[in-house]
Amino acid sequence: MAITPDTKDWTWVLTHPCPECGFDAGLIRFDDIPRIVRGNAALWSPVLERADVRARPNDHTWSALEYAAHVRDVYLIFTVRLRLMLAEDNPLFSNWDQDATAAAERYNEQDPTAVNRELTEAATALADQYSTVPMESKERVGRRSDGSTFTVASLGRYLVHDIVHHLHDVGNPQGLGVSTGATPQS
Repeated sequence: MAITPDTKDWTWVLTHPCPECGFDAGLIRFDDIPRIVRGNAALWSPVLERADVRARPNDHTWSALEYAAHVRDVYLIFTVRLRLMLAEDNPLFSNWDQDATAAAERYNEQDPTAVNRELTEAATALADQYSTVPMESKERVGRRSDGSTFTVASLGRYLVHDIVHHLHDVGNPQGLGVSTGATPQS
């Protein structure tokens, strides 16, 4: 069964709490991004061990395995984007069609153990990269082809919402237990 592509522009999560998952990306401190990424990766292991990991809850929702494979690829894509932002002035990101990738890569046919390992490795690489960003570089910018512009800091907050939201999508409420600190910061 084909999934209807998600065409929403989710950049609003940078300024407003998400009504679906309850997460407020605006409260994420820059220094917390690596810890949150690593913690999120660890929460996918029990999800990928579920007996029904390939089962789609309905005709328009990915399975837990598909969400995990997507999160793995989110980590990979954001690693590339972060590198570009740190190396180039105002780079234009390559388009990424997440739904086409899910179909082409047959996310639901992948080995859950391999997806878990790859997700963890990709998360670690991205967290390591974020942990070495000099503070003077956190306002460097990059942009998507739709015109959305991100700083290194806002890209990290956008990423954190995405990965936390997907744990919510698969019914893991621990993904929402992210400690953000008391005040919003970039």
